[in-house]
Amino acid sequence: MAKIKVTQVKSKIGATARQKNTLAALGLKKLQQTVEHEATPQIEGMVQKVLHLVTVER
Repeated sequence: MAKIKVTQVKSKIGATARQKNTLAALGLKKLQQTVEHEATPQIEGMVQKVLHLVTVER
């Protein structure tokens, strides 16, 4: 399966609690941190919920 790289580019200050929990579940703890995940439907859905806070490289 394909890998995707997710990088947090905006602060989670002002985000909802659900969005903060989603960032934590993706493994993002601070700005400019990058994590790599398999491109599963679950991960894709999580990324869609916080797309305004992250950038994605496929």
